[in-house]
Amino acid sequence: MASPFLNYISEQMRLKRYAKRTIQSYVYWIKAYINFNGHRHPISCHDREVEQFLSYLTNKLDVAANTQGIALNALVFLYKAILLKPLTLELNFNKSKQHTKLPVVLTQAEVTTLLTKVVSRYVLPCQLMYGSGLRLMEVVRLRIQDIDFDFHAIQIWQGKGGKNRRVTLAKELCESLKVQISMVKSMYQQDQLTPDYKGVWLPFALARKYPSASNDVQWHYLFPSNRLSKDPETDFVRRHHIDETSLRKAVKLAAKNGGIDKNVTCHTLRHSFATHLLQRGADIRTVQEQLGHTDIRTTQIYTHVIEHGANGVRSPLSDLF
Repeated sequence: MASPFLNYISEQMRLKRYAKRTIQSYVYWIKAYINFNGHRHPISCHDREVEQFLSYLTNKLDVAANTQGIALNALVFLYKAILLKPLTLELNFNKSKQHTKLPVVLTQAEVTTLLTKVVSRYVLPCQLMYGSGLRLMEVVRLRIQDIDFDFHAIQIWQGKGGKNRRVTLAKELCESLKVQISMVKSMYQQDQLTPDYKGVWLPFALARKYPSASNDVQWHYLFPSNRLSKDPETDFVRRHHIDETSLRKAVKLAAKNGGIDKNVTCHTLRHSFATHLLQRGADIRTVQEQLGHTDIRTTQIYTHVIEHGANGVRSPLSDLF
């Protein structure tokens, strides 16, 4: 059972409109910090204990730099917004120097195999992750109105880092998407017959700005859940999007059944999208825009994937044959 203190932190973050996953992540690291300090209340700790905890994450747990950064952000929030005792800007701890690994990339033949092995319900989401370079949460959060058939584009709202972008839509998926939208509209008509149905969930600002939008089918999720559920914040009956965990498992299973001997995840499809675009001669700036990267150095990791393989340096062994 969660402590009253952690419940209070969760509630304060909800009031400040933090995303659900951010709340879960921050509470996780704050709890880990409390456990590390022998269950002492954080009010009795400060800079020194935070430094020791962050160094412990690197020295003992060998966490990635991003993971250590999330833990630091959680503790900065704790001391600034909850305890009103901000940490110093000059914390002295052992920063993680774990290098980013090269992404796992599938060949086009492997992508084809994967898509043929995915359970039918998840084929279209997987095709969008590979065909448009979408992240897992970007694809499950798509709304009907985000699909632009006229210009063969997809509008991504509030992606990673709160950024919006437009990405390419493969023309070959248009008919499948129209069938999917027709199915969603039929489901929507059925939901209207449920007396306590309150429409789809909308972010707080949009819900205030467009009070009737929650019952507009265009705002409904492109990939809805099979059943209605209660919104945990309001107890309203709604239809949420498909569970991202189920999609993850479906991709893992498809890779296994397809005999693909690589560590395949949903993000592998996005990595493959970027790598294959570059292999076809796409400009790196174009790929950067499609992926929504702020820094082009993030995109350049895919050039390393290409250059470290047969498309880059020629092996001297090849001259012996």
